[in-house]
Amino acid sequence: MKSIKFGLMAATALFALPAMAASPAEVLDTYGDIAEAAFADSLTTAKNLQGAIDALIANPSEKTLAAARAAWVAARNPYQQTEAYRFGNAIVDDWEGKVNAWPLDEGLIDYVDTSYGEESEENAFYTANVIANPKLEVGGEAIDATNITAELLADQLQEAGEVEANVATGYHAIEFLLWGQDLNGTEAGAGNRPATDFDPANCTGGNCERRIAYLKAATELLISDLEEMVAAWAEGGAAREDLAGKGDAGGLATILTGMGSLSYGELAGERIKLGLMLHDPEEEHDCFSDNTHMSHYNDIVGIRNVYFGSYKGVNGNGVSGASVADLIAAKDAALAEEMKAKLDATLAAAEAMKARAEGGEAYDQMIGEGNDEGNAVIQAVVDALVDQTKTIERVVAVLELDEIAFEGSDSLDNPGAVFE
Repeated sequence: MKSIKFGLMAATALFALPAMAASPAEVLDTYGDIAEAAFADSLTTAKNLQGAIDALIANPSEKTLAAARAAWVAARNPYQQTEAYRFGNAIVDDWEGKVNAWPLDEGLIDYVDTSYGEESEENAFYTANVIANPKLEVGGEAIDATNITAELLADQLQEAGEVEANVATGYHAIEFLLWGQDLNGTEAGAGNRPATDFDPANCTGGNCERRIAYLKAATELLISDLEEMVAAWAEGGAAREDLAGKGDAGGLATILTGMGSLSYGELAGERIKLGLMLHDPEEEHDCFSDNTHMSHYNDIVGIRNVYFGSYKGVNGNGVSGASVADLIAAKDAALAEEMKAKLDATLAAAEAMKARAEGGEAYDQMIGEGNDEGNAVIQAVVDALVDQTKTIERVVAVLELDEIAFEGSDSLDNPGAVFE
């Protein structure tokens, strides 16, 4: 992805605040507290997912498979709200690919439909099918996959051949294993893997014991990766220390970089507008489960969390404190109202998308060619995200921070390049 730079007023010192206003240091404390709470919730719900997967493996049935899928969906909610911590925090951004990389070439992991194809010029591992093949030799590289372990997935298969689409770990690898491919295109229906794919006594799809081993290893790895990030945001953790080392102005710039980059290039552009332009369900974030509307919705909630300094949490694990909103209210009340109105408008657009999905039309159907009404609902989310980013630009300027580069996207900045 390329970056776009908004023209901002550079300054060497942070603005002076009225004596009673929240201090930047307090804002950064709240920001860190929200990160710690949200990643802790992500870890808790991932452990719940692991329990549901263990139950599926112990007693494979459509009921236990449905419960594991529901646990996966629940685990996505707090995690997606952490994505506003990317971009500005290198520790988070460098780590994120282990747990949330997408899209993935699922033929690396397991069996796929014939419509998937047999090879790819870009990816020698396109149909490696680790679950079916204990020994792999691809592009002159030999991999011993006899024992499917977390180490195998993380060290040898993740981005194998230096291809980003070789996603062997994280939420989406687990999603593919639980749902299987969504072969419905932009018609109704998600992936429909049978529970017997996890039943060695009545095995469908072949290699059920290896599929179980992969699912267990991927879930184990997800938990250990989340434990790493919870520790990083605990008091004295690496992410907290890195944030503190940036000083007040650098810390606030980190918050706004995350907000602006997720809002504009990543979410409005790469995750939403690109798929809408192409009318391509392969470009939807949670493409196997048809949970994309919730992932986008929670990203939008996450942006609000860091701006307003408030996180609802899971099971009462909430945080509320000093915020960027407080700083802006003290500096420019009109801008504070404008930013709130823009964030509210984006949330309303996301709620309309969410309501439509919950009413029976999945996200991949909404972006389908010829679905003018569904397309308009999704375009409204893009428009609101782009619009709120313009106001985030003004927030940066009012806080007198140095110029900040937000992530861009060809789908927004150079649409013609998408079709080249």
